[in-house]
Amino acid sequence: MRNRQSQMPRRSLPPAEDQAARFARQREADRTATAEDYVELIADLLRVEGEARAVDLARRMGVSQATVTATVGRLQRDGLVETKPYRGLFLTDAGTEMATTAKARHDLVVRFLIAVGLDPETAEQDAEGLEHHASDKALAAFARFLAERDG
Repeated sequence: MRNRQSQMPRRSLPPAEDQAARFARQREADRTATAEDYVELIADLLRVEGEARAVDLARRMGVSQATVTATVGRLQRDGLVETKPYRGLFLTDAGTEMATTAKARHDLVVRFLIAVGLDPETAEQDAEGLEHHASDKALAAFARFLAERDG
């Protein structure tokens, strides 16, 4: 009986520096994903409900209030979020810009996934991860594909 490794197609490894750069980009995307998710949700809550409170973030993110408090503290240090006593959370200009960019990227990925045959619910779910990890080149290719298809 052959083992699984012998059944896998052979491919060469990229140069170590290239592979390290790829992994570094993915780690950076993981770090920024949380900030982008938070500012995007804060923007949505402010737009729809007129306020964004830590308790609402915890409920909608499925995390504890302690996690929200720690993350919001980091977002404040990064200049993305402001808190006002008894008034909840607000985005700075930098936070609003990040939220706008993240929302546009999310919408593009969802539209692309639907265009290639995915159902809307799955496209929304999958876009939550893909939007943070797709390169600018990939996003530009998605946009070109949609423009050509709709054009």
